[in-house]
Amino acid sequence: MIISEAFFNMTIAIIGGAGFLGTRLVSRIKASTIEYSIFDIDQSKLLENMMYLDVEDPESLDKIRGATCIINLAAVHRDNVRPLSRYDDVNVQGAVNVCDAARKYGINNIIFTSSVAIYGFAPADTDESGEPNYFNDYGRTKYLAEQLYKEWQADDPDNRTLVIVRPTVIFGEGNRGNVYNLLKQIAAGRFVMFGNGKNTKSMAYVENVSAFLEHSLSFKPGLHIYNYIDKPDFDMNTLISGARKTLFGKTNVGLRLPGFVGIALGYVADFAAMIMRKPLPLSSIRVKKFMGTTQFSSSVSDTSFVPPVSLEEGLARTLRYEFIEDNLDKRTFETE
Repeated sequence: MIISEAFFNMTIAIIGGAGFLGTRLVSRIKASTIEYSIFDIDQSKLLENMMYLDVEDPESLDKIRGATCIINLAAVHRDNVRPLSRYDDVNVQGAVNVCDAARKYGINNIIFTSSVAIYGFAPADTDESGEPNYFNDYGRTKYLAEQLYKEWQADDPDNRTLVIVRPTVIFGEGNRGNVYNLLKQIAAGRFVMFGNGKNTKSMAYVENVSAFLEHSLSFKPGLHIYNYIDKPDFDMNTLISGARKTLFGKTNVGLRLPGFVGIALGYVADFAAMIMRKPLPLSSIRVKKFMGTTQFSSSVSDTSFVPPVSLEEGLARTLRYEFIEDNLDKRTFETE
């Protein structure tokens, strides 16, 4: 891969640097010789010299003056966001404001973290050419933001570099999303496998995603779009047995029930949640998602990038950190 000359004189503005992915990226950038500044709407005790920045406020973005590259990790992403207009305010109008700031200050490099959510319930092995088929506001607004960044890059294609990274579900130490919830059930001995477990789930370990973002700083002018997935994909049998091996030294998946039983229990839970007027850990939708295949392909390997951590080791590190080791100063991040 040919490295852009601008890479050696780069000053990075990391927006959303206090989040789950942002803190890992900052740790990597700190170890390099690249100059950087960290911005976020939330304060973090883990990060020194972090500055307040709200992508919804154009004047706030004046703080990135002097940067030569913007990495925008800021997003509204959880399912329970209210009002729903927050998705558009942050993810879409935020992209408008970031692009305007880049134009204003002559910044020609933007790295934007999008999501495979733009594909919706996509066919197995969907790659970067997959059609957008989002089913929620998160996927919709990430797709709209991509279009805004593409317009910015197309205004000066010979000089502007745009990298759009679409990660699948990201997991790792400190994350409190769906993967953590699954691992927590396994660690507590409350996990029940529904179905044959042959369905595959694309996943991404946070250290590897941050490493790829760092790697993409060297890309030359142009439009670069990548799904990010750690390969090979695990099927559910492999994921569960691997987790149980790390936690208990056992390699089986534990209790298994037929898929139709799981779905029936999910409907019972739906009814109970309606009567109780509060959500329950089990639902028919969650059972169906669990038994479904969510698998993507990626052209990341074409960039010469090599993930620093295998998916198996990333899973083991997460399990040890969360459920085996004593970590008194844990920082947690709520995601989906």
